[in-house]
Amino acid sequence: MTDPRDTSATGFRARFLPAAAAWAVLVAAVLVAVPLVLADRLPDPLATHWGPSGRPDGSMSFAAFALFPVVLWVVVAGIGIGVAARARTLVRRAPRAFYCAGLAWAGGLLITTQAFTVAANLDRGDWTRAAGMTWQVAVVVVAPIALGALGWLAGRRGPDASPAPPPAEPVIDLSPGKRPVWVSTATAPWASWLTLVALAAAVVVAAAARSGLIRDGWGAVVPLALTGVVGAVLSSVSVRVVPESLTVSVGPLRWPLRRVRLDRVERAWVEERYPAQVGGWGYRGLPGRATIMIRGGECLVVRYTSGGELGITVDDAAAGAALLNALIARQHPSVER
Repeated sequence: MTDPRDTSATGFRARFLPAAAAWAVLVAAVLVAVPLVLADRLPDPLATHWGPSGRPDGSMSFAAFALFPVVLWVVVAGIGIGVAARARTLVRRAPRAFYCAGLAWAGGLLITTQAFTVAANLDRGDWTRAAGMTWQVAVVVVAPIALGALGWLAGRRGPDASPAPPPAEPVIDLSPGKRPVWVSTATAPWASWLTLVALAAAVVVAAAARSGLIRDGWGAVVPLALTGVVGAVLSSVSVRVVPESLTVSVGPLRWPLRRVRLDRVERAWVEERYPAQVGGWGYRGLPGRATIMIRGGECLVVRYTSGGELGITVDDAAAGAALLNALIARQHPSVER
């Protein structure tokens, strides 16, 4: 058994992950059980959208209403628990609180939305006769935020490992006449799983819609397919350093890519960065100070001669920073570093 006093990454993960999994199972059980238990008291299709007047103005088939929230939750919860499984993430209080708040908010939003939708359609013969939505909209907004706040507070409990002090700016000696090349990558398993789940769900929903099993199912296919494409782009990043330039590319196709001439780079170093610090995954920030966030942890950070910065989450960042600094020093041997 795990010692409850163990504050290491391994010990805390052994206690944290079952709690996160229990929340994921509870939300999934509610999303599945409520429509099935009340199926004979709900119209098909159901009212699922209400206009500014509070009256229903849009509908969805019962099958799509029962399936779509569950699929969405499986994707969201799977990503959240996959990220939380990283030991380095769990022992940092800020990113841990961020993930807990996100999981709590997403689960609360799906449950409250489903609850009020079912209540409005219950024992109505036709979706056009569904009850109106007025004060319920405020609850749908406020209740998930309250749950997210509770998740944030829960995530702040436990260890908070201090980030390692920034290392000295790395540099290596280059032999004259040699043409060094450094290539490194970083992968995000959660994004690969997101791609597989979203694209598989898109195929299943499209097949069900085409066969007539799910009416109005085509509206869910495009968002699921786009989610899969985004997951593919976020699944990996590759960095290549040669004497002329620094090249950064993302995704399995190594596109899109960004090439920076070496004469535009002032220096490079290694820094610890996490999604909670930069605002999430993907290309975060603004031009001039941005981070390509694939996974939390070690980043290669380059400063431009214009004063801007670019951080890339990549493995063996120290070697890349050392080579960049050495190449810059070789171009400008008179400049003290």
